[in-house]
Parts: sequence; structure tokens; C-alpha cells
Amino acid sequence: MEETIKILLCEDDENLGMLLREYLLAKGYDTTLCPDGEAGYREFTKGKFDIAVLDVMMPKKDGFTLAQEIRQANADIPIIFLTAKTLKEDILEGFKIGADDYITKPFIKEVVQARVSVHLKLADANNNLQNVNRQLAASVQEQLKQMEEEKKNVLYALANIARENGDYDEQHMERMSYNCKL
Repeated sequence: MEETIKILLCEDDENLGMLLREYLLAKGYDTTLCPDGEAGYREFTKGKFDIAVLDVMMPKKDGFTLAQEIRQANADIPIIFLTAKTLKEDILEGFKIGADDYITKPFIKEVVQARVSVHLKLADANNNLQNVNRQLAASVQEQLKQMEEEKKNVLYALANIARENGDYDEQHMERMSYNCKL
């Protein structure tokens, strides 16, 4: 059974927030709506969210500050700003803070949902890639360990052959043991 995607939606405009929340709920997303940044952070710390959609201009705590706090707690969660701040400096600040996307108002709710979907897919692909990288690193470490052991065995066998042939001095086996770290 597939888990429902959980969205943290922070929007201080009650009508706009409810409209977007209802739309996302209808699309199958479990969406928690918060009216300000403080409430948004409280909800974030209480639950596990898959993505955050944040207004920038909110009372009590703005979206940029909230995004920074969320990033400190979870570097991997996708963050989308949904805001009326359209100046180049604001957009660049949003990305500098760590936003994955920046949507300006007025917006088309279907576009918001499409971008949420894309960022969730990217986050899932990133998680899968990190898991594969961890598995590969463990596999490489195991193979290196095996190769080191095989190298020691080969050197030890060569030392024994040399000893059987009498082609060594008295400290040969000691040197070989030391060099092979046996």
C-alpha cells in the first residue's frame, strides 16, 4: 500500500490557503495548512512532511526564515516558495536560502500541483541514488578487503615456495610476514 504524500502548506491568506489546500487534497495529497510561519514550524516539527509549500510574506515568521529552519532540520525536503514577491532579488534570495522552486502569485493551481509532483519525483530519485551509492560504497569496501586478503595469501604462498626451494635467508619469512601484515 502506497503512503499518502504529506504537504506542509503555509499561507496567511485564508481564502487562497483553503482553495489550494482543497485542491491538493482532491489530488490525493495529505495537506496541512498553517496561517503563519510559527504555526508552520510547529507542524513541521510534529510530523513528517514530504514537501513544504511556503508563502514568503506571513505574520509571526516569514517564509524565508521558516525555510532556513526547515533546512536546518531536514536538508532533503523539497521547499517551494509561493509568493507575491516577484523582484529578482527576492527570487534569488529564495534560491540562496535553499528553495527548490519559486512560484509567483497569481498562480495556476494545476501548475503548483505539477511542480509539487516533479519535486517529489526528484526527491525520490535522489533518495534512491543515495541508497545505491551507500550500497556501492559498502560493496567496494568489501571487495577491497577481499583483494587485500588475497594479496596477503599470494605473498605468503610465494614466501613458502621460496622457503621450500631454499632460495631465502633466515629473516625472509619475518620480512614477508611484516610486509603482508600477517
